[in-house]
Amino acid sequence: MPETVQITFLGGLGDIGRNCAAIECRGEVLVLDCGVLFPGEDMPGADFVLPDLEYLSDRADRIVGCICTHGHEDHIGALAHALERLSFPIYASRFTLGLISARLEERGVGHRTTLIPIGDHDRIRIGSFDCEFIPVTHSVPSGLMSAIRTPQGVILHSSDFKLDLNPVDGRRTDLARIGAIARHEGVRLLLCDSTNSELPGSSRSESDVGEVLRGVFAAHAARRLVVAAFSSHIHRVQQVADAAVESGRKVATLGLSMKRNVALARGLGLLRLPDHAVIDVAEADSLPPSRVCVVSTGSQGETRSALALAATGDSRWLDIGAEDTVVLSSSPIPGNEARVARMINNLVCRGAKVVHGGQLEVHTTGHGKQDELRTLHTVADPEFFVPVHGEARHLAAHAELAVRMGMPSDRVVLARDGDQVELGDRGLLSRGRVASGDYYYVNGRLVESGRELFGERSILGQQGVVTVVVALSRDGRRLLARPRFESKGWIGPEKARELEQAGVDEVAAAVEEHLASGAQEGLVKLVRRTAGQFVNHSTGRRPMIVPIVIES
Repeated sequence: MPETVQITFLGGLGDIGRNCAAIECRGEVLVLDCGVLFPGEDMPGADFVLPDLEYLSDRADRIVGCICTHGHEDHIGALAHALERLSFPIYASRFTLGLISARLEERGVGHRTTLIPIGDHDRIRIGSFDCEFIPVTHSVPSGLMSAIRTPQGVILHSSDFKLDLNPVDGRRTDLARIGAIARHEGVRLLLCDSTNSELPGSSRSESDVGEVLRGVFAAHAARRLVVAAFSSHIHRVQQVADAAVESGRKVATLGLSMKRNVALARGLGLLRLPDHAVIDVAEADSLPPSRVCVVSTGSQGETRSALALAATGDSRWLDIGAEDTVVLSSSPIPGNEARVARMINNLVCRGAKVVHGGQLEVHTTGHGKQDELRTLHTVADPEFFVPVHGEARHLAAHAELAVRMGMPSDRVVLARDGDQVELGDRGLLSRGRVASGDYYYVNGRLVESGRELFGERSILGQQGVVTVVVALSRDGRRLLARPRFESKGWIGPEKARELEQAGVDEVAAAVEEHLASGAQEGLVKLVRRTAGQFVNHSTGRRPMIVPIVIES
């Protein structure tokens, strides 16, 4: 009897980020992507959020490899953290491997893996999994769809994709090959990108953005152009470079990842930019503004990013001023809107003109909308379907779209992080939650779980902290001195001094009454409660209260 196949979703189903799944069969585990989630405003201080690597750690000796579908951080960014505890080969396109290699070397874990390049239409075995890789168009070069042949039939994973009929590099999503697999073998299970499942119609071609950029360059011919984009979006960089070269400008890169990725893409022949048109960013000030185009990172207003630093006058390389036009050739990632708006304001205050997606169509999505999803469903004609890559609303909308197209609702499974589905002779069954699905936060050099830390950081950041120190005699029966109030970020220093003295009186009276009753237990709670009530009553604020009771 054919073996069953289990697919466990370790991230990416509920968020647009930390994409990772484990496909299990015959005692082997094939990992599909291993990315990070960029933290929102509700995760202050976190660097990244990882998928559930604990599930993989429990199966460490069974992992036969990891397929990385493309080079975006939400698909490859957690690999270095995974390889600190695991060891497995990585399969990806040469460009994607170049991005991965840089990250692994930065963390010193490159020796724990073997990087194996795969190309369009390659068909290889990874353990007992028979894998074929199909080209897809996305906002990063060399994206790959995976057709994974198992004892239960073909599992087709769309990767992030769009159906662009006029891609910058001419590399279209290969619907013909998907159709051939569907006709001759059948697609047993489709796992498909849901990012734009709520949006009707089709996405604009990336090539259309190039025409808009040329118009921006012409309209600002006498000014220096600074264009911010994702450093992995080589197709966008290509169009910026084309517009710059056509208008007689030299191109400089700003930001480490932009410089590195442009060099990688040029080396692989994925970016056409002649040597004579390239200058170091340090040379930009030596040329007239009309002769310079700077391609920069920081389109999301990230703290310490190249453009954000330039916007506040803190850049070592770029002094933004009245002769500059800054083009934000991206859309704000949900949660980044306030940071992007703040950066735009900073740029305007420095005299720059700013062009962004709210004014001109200087960006287009890399994810297919409803008409493109319908086309893929029609061509693949899957027996079963699980929406992936999206927030809960995106997954639900994609499931509804499939049902409206005629797929029986009992053949569509809505899963979330931590859930497992099983493909067997009886069809596709949901096994419910088998992994924690927890968030694992990277905080500097540490990885932690649980959200309590962020609650504390939010209180500290918004309300401040009040520390109350109470010194008792060694026997714990009397106060040795008046309690001491110390606060940071609670209220201004002048008012704080006045209120801290009043707070000392309140706490001292409560402690003395408590001790006079003969009670010695519960003093820390008493100090916290008394100080908290006083602080809230006197100011209407709720800072963190830290009681410290010392016996000496």
